[in-house]
Amino acid sequence: MNREEALGIVKQYIKNINLFNHMLSVEAAMRHYARKLGENEELWGNTGLLHDFDWEIHPTLEEHPLAGESILREKGVPEEIIRAVLSHADHTGIPRLTTMEKALFACDEVTGLITAVALVRPSRSLYDLTSSSVKKKWKDKAFAAGANRDEITRGAEEFGVDLWQHVDEVILAMRAIAPELGLAGNITPDSSA
Repeated sequence: MNREEALGIVKQYIKNINLFNHMLSVEAAMRHYARKLGENEELWGNTGLLHDFDWEIHPTLEEHPLAGESILREKGVPEEIIRAVLSHADHTGIPRLTTMEKALFACDEVTGLITAVALVRPSRSLYDLTSSSVKKKWKDKAFAAGANRDEITRGAEEFGVDLWQHVDEVILAMRAIAPELGLAGNITPDSSA
């Protein structure tokens, strides 16, 4: 499966721009880690891109992502990706066994928190964002309350990375597509510190 095929599935089922951008963010983080770890970038990226493809048609924990499994299979998505998508949600009971599955879980929730922090900064940009800014907002449980901090912490632990180093890595990954995410803000990459 190539990226265009994966993107076609996403565009068929996802209309909400924020959810679409979340999936692009997770894809970017997965590709970043695949390069860093010498893994298959296309496989990891497509896994990140597809992980929430069914959220709009199955928006409950009872359905997502289990109800999307048959759709992915019908579309010819490789079993390795399907299993990772299923394992990214604890309630499925499918354990995360591979490095890719652990990476997906680690990258999922944290992208939402990073996006929220970027959007409240004066620059509205990823280009000048660091983990220290995310750490400041982390302590305010009312801020980005939907970002499950326990899952973010556990994801980093399962993936075997320091939480704040992980946040920096995901920020770096998301910067590569900041304009596409609407998170370039009012600065350019060249003017950031």
